[in-house]
Amino acid sequence: MNLADVIRTIPDYPQPGIMFRDITTLLADARAFRQAVDELLQPFAGLKIDKVAGIEARGFILGGAVAHQLSAGFVPLRKKGKLPHKTRAVEYALEYGVDALEIHLDGVHPGERVLLIDDLIATGGTALAAIDLIHQGEGMIVGAAFVIDLPDLGGADRLRAAGVGVSTLVGFGGH
Repeated sequence: MNLADVIRTIPDYPQPGIMFRDITTLLADARAFRQAVDELLQPFAGLKIDKVAGIEARGFILGGAVAHQLSAGFVPLRKKGKLPHKTRAVEYALEYGVDALEIHLDGVHPGERVLLIDDLIATGGTALAAIDLIHQGEGMIVGAAFVIDLPDLGGADRLRAAGVGVSTLVGFGGH
């Protein structure tokens, strides 16, 4: 199955000129969801992975499923103020301002091998913040996997330039 065919595109959301790639249609299709999870983990099968870190919110859905398949733990990476215990945070730039991502201090332990998962890689700012948080906990990034790549925005290339192996399933030109 071509996963691009089950991803809905919503023009002019959240602002004019943006083509929003909505994976809720992929998630609702049992075959497509299973295929996406299988393809996300395939490049990392056979590697020792202790934790899967998922970026809020769609990365929770995908990351939880990938963690289950890999028999690994799952670590949520959330927007500032959403985690209930002691956290560390990293601020990162958005197209329209600054945001912050947090992880529990005990989410990743020194030496743990972590796979980062999210639904989409655009400019790479959020993913680089996530990688920074994992490194601050002395975790080791095994790689990063995304369902969708927006290559025109250069995020996957930014991660690769930072030494992180990146796997994506579907690419959409433009944004």
